[in-house]
Amino acid sequence: MSHHRSNTLLLAVFSLLSAPLFLMYAYLFIDTFSNTRAGELLPHQFTLEHWRFLWQDLPGKPGIWSVTLNTLVFATVTTLLVLVVSSAAAYALSRLNMPLRRFFLGGVMVLHAFPTVTLLIATFLILQYVGLYDTILGVIIVKTSLELPFGIWILKGFYDTVPWEIEMAAIQDGASRFRVWREIVLPLVRPALVSLGIFSFLAGWSEYLLPQVLAPGNNAQVLSVYLAGLIADDNNFDMATFKSVGLFYAAPVMILFVIFQKQLMNMYGGGNKG
Repeated sequence: MSHHRSNTLLLAVFSLLSAPLFLMYAYLFIDTFSNTRAGELLPHQFTLEHWRFLWQDLPGKPGIWSVTLNTLVFATVTTLLVLVVSSAAAYALSRLNMPLRRFFLGGVMVLHAFPTVTLLIATFLILQYVGLYDTILGVIIVKTSLELPFGIWILKGFYDTVPWEIEMAAIQDGASRFRVWREIVLPLVRPALVSLGIFSFLAGWSEYLLPQVLAPGNNAQVLSVYLAGLIADDNNFDMATFKSVGLFYAAPVMILFVIFQKQLMNMYGGGNKG
């Protein structure tokens, strides 16, 4: 009974501390669907005017749905590439007695800790040289390469927890190494793959720096750059519309976090072995 009371007390305390945050989001949501007179806090009129960007292009801006499609393609393709390459590379580093294995592991750790901003100039020049500057494909390649060290390191830790005996029994029965990895090992680390996929998608969805520098044009624009452009436009700045676009941009992230928060919290559970 005392344990139940302590949990109830903790819940009450955390709810009280979180109340200002919930009120802020509630007011933000209400404010995007209403008009408020100057000097007043409470709205006085319901309106959909602030959401007109959903059916009408804002002045000097591309259509919101084409930008959303760019963002979805960017985040989804990046996620798929990270999962495919990381799952194979991490398995090789975990299981295969390959030359320079420790060197590659050290390189993965260094690349994971390397600041992205220090690579922007070199990346910018390379994309211009190969003709991928200001394209979604170019930003996808760069984002994937920057996310791979993290994905490889995390999945390697999960592979390390899979018992060797399971693989050895399958190999002795005549299964190839590729079949063992695909049909036996991958299902065992599926929770890690799901977590990494969600994390990679959220990282791609929220990425701002790379699209802003490497794909600033309207044809390759993503939602983060679109939202930042609303602030930079002094002639047509509308705070209510800015709030609505921000809520539109953040809604998928909040929904995914609510649905998959348990998987995201357990992501580092297997990544502690060397």
